[in-house]
Amino acid sequence: MARHESYNTKQREAILGYIRSLDGEHVTAAQIAEHFKSGAPRVGRSTVYRYLGRLTDCGVLRKFFTDGVAGACYQHEDGTASPRASLHLKCENCGGLFHLECETASDLQSHVLSEHAFNINPARTVLYGRCGGCRASL
Repeated sequence: MARHESYNTKQREAILGYIRSLDGEHVTAAQIAEHFKSGAPRVGRSTVYRYLGRLTDCGVLRKFFTDGVAGACYQHEDGTASPRASLHLKCENCGGLFHLECETASDLQSHVLSEHAFNINPARTVLYGRCGGCRASL
């Protein structure tokens, strides 16, 4: 039994290590499973989903949803920002997805709650427009 648990811990660490290596980029469970499909250690799709759930539940990962992406996206949570201070920006031209954390985003969410009695779900908040790279190429 201990051997099986140790194996799962190695898989968990491999999954978390991979997500950390993305340096804040968003990733889907399918992309993670594809990464480990032929690499070492081998990590199956069901193991990826199981550990993504656990890592999200304990606050190590952020989970959010965006239009045009099948399933949830995950991002490493380094503890520097509150989950309420997160918005996502999606470029309508290149499809890039950017995580925005700033005081103004937090202020907007607080304003909407206090003045309009509406609690924004930061895991499902996406603002659409054009990124700097696409605007520069116009």
